[in-house]
Amino acid sequence: MIELGVTPTLIQPVILCGGSGTRLWPLSREHHPKPLHALSGERTLLEETALRCRGIAAIGEPLVICNEAHRYMVQQQLARVGAKPKSILLELKGRGTAPALTVAAVHAVTADDPVLLVLPSDHYIADVPAFQQALERGAALAREGYIVTFGVPAVSPETGYGYIRAGKPLSAETAHVEAFAEKPDAATARAYVDSGRFLWNSGIFTVRASVWLEAISSFRKDIFAACERAYRQGKRDGGFFRLEAVAFGDCPPDSIDYAVMERIAREPASVQAVVVRLEAGWSDVGAWDALWSIEKKDADGNVIHGDVQVADTRNALLISQHRLLACVGLEDVVVVETPDAVMVAKKDRAQEVGQLVSRLKAAGRDETLLHRKVHRPWGTYDGIERGERFQVKRIVVEPGAALSLQMHYHRAEHWIVVRGTARVTRGEESFLLTENESTYIPPGTKHRLENPGRLPLEIIEVQSGSYLGEDDIVRFEDAYGR
Repeated sequence: MIELGVTPTLIQPVILCGGSGTRLWPLSREHHPKPLHALSGERTLLEETALRCRGIAAIGEPLVICNEAHRYMVQQQLARVGAKPKSILLELKGRGTAPALTVAAVHAVTADDPVLLVLPSDHYIADVPAFQQALERGAALAREGYIVTFGVPAVSPETGYGYIRAGKPLSAETAHVEAFAEKPDAATARAYVDSGRFLWNSGIFTVRASVWLEAISSFRKDIFAACERAYRQGKRDGGFFRLEAVAFGDCPPDSIDYAVMERIAREPASVQAVVVRLEAGWSDVGAWDALWSIEKKDADGNVIHGDVQVADTRNALLISQHRLLACVGLEDVVVVETPDAVMVAKKDRAQEVGQLVSRLKAAGRDETLLHRKVHRPWGTYDGIERGERFQVKRIVVEPGAALSLQMHYHRAEHWIVVRGTARVTRGEESFLLTENESTYIPPGTKHRLENPGRLPLEIIEVQSGSYLGEDDIVRFEDAYGR
């Protein structure tokens, strides 16, 4: 409870938007990862994370850390829910949660020394008021100098979660952290649940910026030094802040748990770790079976999204994004259909999808990287068809947006306007095209496509030539710094 007349220390949300979520392939991919998808409901997991912060006492706008490749999708999604991030810190390469929190603390630490509320961007919370109450309890402890983690009562022997062993109680809802445990096997997980002393490790933390910096510099001087150097040598780029790539790339990868929390629990330290019980319908939605467990089901226990027809099918997760999906006589399965891939698995083996993705990536399959529909800062393109020496794309350019002024050595492009108005730059020419009009861009010709209108511009692009790779591009001017 905040005393009347007392200005509380600011709570600074730190949203961690890294990771690829490979166990949710083929929906989650390296260039369009799990947090940027809507898995349950209309909003993406990132959008839901930002919205859950609202209503917490003395909370500020979020500080976001994400991969440089995802920066515009992150920025656009936050804008959709009215979030105005204090800053978006860009990692060229992810180094784990400990370096991410360290650069956030270096950025945030001021004379006011805010309480950092560390939130993974890919969680599901069913009971937002209960979630906020738990966070406020944790923030109060963080103001007193504790490092606070949040533990979910372990109600089933999950092998996909880490665990926290609670020690001496501070109150009915809080306790000292006695130990952390890695993801266990089934028998060990059952023993944890039966003991009643273990909580699932949610990966959510709260700590004063100065306390975290003291802890990380004590336990992992190498991480602290690399992160401070990467921040001090970084530079602002519009609404983003780019960490210096070489310094941050040299930072050893590690998690908050490994780098600090486990060591506090087992070694004498100037700071103490405590755990707050989080009973709010939490899930990390780490695999397809987890999504099935939180979704609304039909009378046969099926979770269905998209154009799906079933017969004699039970307890299944069935997702179709592109075409009719028909299932007969199935039980306890996951079927996920996207425009370029279909994944089928037994529900109790959903954790193994990540291993499959690793094999696909080793084989050089593009399906691990991109969807057929690719998001760009100016809009999207969808690869409709591809053959020898040609491919067809559907391109949508948002109002007021423009592609870079560019040129291709190996391909020609034919543009047909389907909807809206296009401003075309072709060599020294500049002209408008409206619906059902078209133009041709020869190889080696500088060109640009713009949308001067108030509605999305949609065109069909037919490429032809000896090489059609996305790397056959020379940019001369680009508003997005690519």
